[in-house]
Amino acid sequence: MPHFEYVVKDEQGNDVSGVREAATVQELIGALRQKNYTVVRVKETKKGSMSLRLGVRQTKRRIRLDDLVVFTRQLATMIEAGVPVVQSLDILTEQMDNYTFQKAIKDIYSNVEGGRSFSDSLEQHKKIFSNLYVSMIRAGEISGQLNEILDRLAAYLEKSASLQKKIKSALVYPLVVTIIAFGITLFMMTFVIPKFAEIFTSLNATLPTPTAILIAVSDAIKNNIVLFFIGVTLIGFLLSRYIKTKSGRLWFDKNLLRLPLFGPLFMKAAMSRFTRTLSTLLKSGVPILAAFDIVSKTVGNRLMELVLGEVKENIEQGGSIAPILAKKRVFPPMVVRMIGIGEETGEIEKMLSKIADFYDEQVDVAISGLTSMIEPLIIVFLGVIIGTIVVCMFLPIFTMTQTLL
Repeated sequence: MPHFEYVVKDEQGNDVSGVREAATVQELIGALRQKNYTVVRVKETKKGSMSLRLGVRQTKRRIRLDDLVVFTRQLATMIEAGVPVVQSLDILTEQMDNYTFQKAIKDIYSNVEGGRSFSDSLEQHKKIFSNLYVSMIRAGEISGQLNEILDRLAAYLEKSASLQKKIKSALVYPLVVTIIAFGITLFMMTFVIPKFAEIFTSLNATLPTPTAILIAVSDAIKNNIVLFFIGVTLIGFLLSRYIKTKSGRLWFDKNLLRLPLFGPLFMKAAMSRFTRTLSTLLKSGVPILAAFDIVSKTVGNRLMELVLGEVKENIEQGGSIAPILAKKRVFPPMVVRMIGIGEETGEIEKMLSKIADFYDEQVDVAISGLTSMIEPLIIVFLGVIIGTIVVCMFLPIFTMTQTLL
């Protein structure tokens, strides 16, 4: 079916533009007029095309968390304002700049308009909408509080996106500097040191032991540079394949939490994600067993996932949450104690929310401390490596100078 770009004016005289499918131009114009739009311009375009004149940029790309945050927040605002779900989806479809997402929302709109529930329609697109998302929407439909649930879901996604960006920003800086340091060292070992080695050979100079060792290492790297990169690539590939297995993932996630400097940061981020997700689900009316099933899959750590699975089994047998968490010694004692207090007082959702807020602040503090700590460590590392190379290269020169004197 062809796609058409259009510009219309709504009842308030505001310009509205978008891209829609229709069999003919007349069919699209009729559909727009049924919505009380005044048609200004309609033009056929190719699927996924870009129109700079209309200010609409349609692209095929993967759907990011930010796209989902914007969609949920806009939908929550419209539902809060009293706009029906079907009409809200129709409006949002026209405003999408991501063709992949727009196509999914169009399908959801068609299903809802055809009589299917909103949550069931979302469930047909599991790659976009997680079990958490669908479960919360379903709970909102059952309770009649869809507007509140959407607002809560939007707030949760915004905090999740913020946490994700913080973790990425904390990892990018040291990763980039490490790559640069490795590149500089490799350049010196393969290009600079061989030049010095040629000079020393032409002078028939007797090389000190450190210099001889460094030149030997340089020759080994230079002569086997292709094998070196093949080996690194192969090790990386095999490691990534192993991590994709259940035992490999468990090994990786265990050691991730034990890393110096970064381990505590990953633990705090996981605690924030776990407590906020569970709090949001329970507040929204999702049954506790279903909530733990969802949380275990979204916590992002295989070790914690297994522990939460045992917690779920304990709840099914009539037990409580805190004793199992305390027994496994994976979760921090403070988290276990506060969850236990929440269970005793009947305010576990409130307690989980407070824990999440606390760990959000702890992540900020950890990232600030990590950034200020890593910078001098990397400078020292570079100074030691490059300084060692320079000293080793100048030792023969000092030796020859002393001999001449």
